[in-house]
Amino acid sequence: MIDFDIASLRERLKRPLPASAVYGDDGIGREASGTVAAVLVPIIAHPSGLTVLFTQRTAHLKAHSGQVSFPGGRAEPSDRSAEETALRESEEEIGLDRARVTVAGALPPTPTFVTNYAIYPFVGLIEAGREWVIGEDEVAEVLELPLAALRSAYGERRLVRRGIPFRTPTYEVEGHFIWGATGRILKDLLARVS
Repeated sequence: MIDFDIASLRERLKRPLPASAVYGDDGIGREASGTVAAVLVPIIAHPSGLTVLFTQRTAHLKAHSGQVSFPGGRAEPSDRSAEETALRESEEEIGLDRARVTVAGALPPTPTFVTNYAIYPFVGLIEAGREWVIGEDEVAEVLELPLAALRSAYGERRLVRRGIPFRTPTYEVEGHFIWGATGRILKDLLARVS
């Protein structure tokens, strides 16, 4: 049982999802532009405080290799919604049984500027003490970082990616660097979770 005020969190996350969060009859997500993807933003309640779960992507991937991200990925034709995409991908990447996730709500869709993804983030509560089954093709490591440490690690930097300069929220916690779309999703989460 998750010892956390889920009703309060759901209230903070209340925001209608765009129609494109539910996929069309053919199972394919529709966006004005970009590839549809979804991520799970897992929050874990411990007696000492909340933590947020991330993955460190493997170095050999074509897109976003080596980066810290939330579990998730591209929509598949069999997915009926963005939430289903996020839960399926989390199961594939870290062995998180979707029946063990309490989805508390969603954050606004977040674009990636260089790789042209439209990412739908879903906040899910999971119990502490899980063992992860890592999908080694995509995930090098599972990270669980304290929410309080993430909040105090906020910064903003100018980075250059594939020759394109941009400013992004950044977080450096326990030797891990979070930036880009993951940083923007995390910034939105922290603004809603006290």
